[in-house]
Amino acid sequence: MNATSSSSVLLTRDGAVATVTLNRPERLNALDLAMWRRLGEVLREIEADSHLRAVLVRGAGQAFAAGADLAEFATARATAADAEAYGQVMVAALHRLRDLPLPTVAMIRGACVGAGLEIAIMCDLRIAAEGSRFGVPIQKVGVVMPWPELGDLIETVGRATALEILLEGRLFDAAEAAAKGLITRVVPTDRLESEAEDTLRRLTHGAPTSHRLHKRMARRLTNAAPLSPEEWREAYAAVESADYREGLAAFTEKRKPRFSGR
Repeated sequence: MNATSSSSVLLTRDGAVATVTLNRPERLNALDLAMWRRLGEVLREIEADSHLRAVLVRGAGQAFAAGADLAEFATARATAADAEAYGQVMVAALHRLRDLPLPTVAMIRGACVGAGLEIAIMCDLRIAAEGSRFGVPIQKVGVVMPWPELGDLIETVGRATALEILLEGRLFDAAEAAAKGLITRVVPTDRLESEAEDTLRRLTHGAPTSHRLHKRMARRLTNAAPLSPEEWREAYAAVESADYREGLAAFTEKRKPRFSGR
């Protein structure tokens, strides 16, 4: 295992899996501006590493992330221009996570609130411990969720549920989060680590070409514009990939495939 360390966000690699750890446990991993910048840097490192096959996002200590660090808002977001500049850094990191070509998994324990919840919903799969808590209580401090982030929330849960979450500002448990579509599945707390490991194993055993195309195609379908002829043919063109040929050969030879990502 190798690691790239920072005081606020840690990146470790274990074989084909990268783990991103939000690392301010004394603040329940509340995110400040420096942390958002570091998260963007870490994700760029992951994107450039062709050996990786999946990404795990987690929080250090007893929480995933308890939201943004409000202690810096009086200075870092004092004016509309400040808030917009802050938001650009934040959205850049969020969308870099969303658009990674690798499958991503959020492993959630404890608080997953506000900005923490926004990070989680940028991941493809979200596995939560039974005791986790969710919500976006920003109405309590008069903060407004900017357009890009609001669009991501509505895309995940729909307009009515997004408004329920934002207007009430209440916290709710993992079972309700799953019912709302915010998380993929709920497991007992003592099974959270093993469930995440099993999930990552399944992901890394899959064909990278298939994962990459499924992510890109699913994202494209959120755009109502008609598919071009080139886009329409893209899925069928996958039969010309090395991964497809290897997958068929492994099936015929009754062995595990050795995918190359090409």
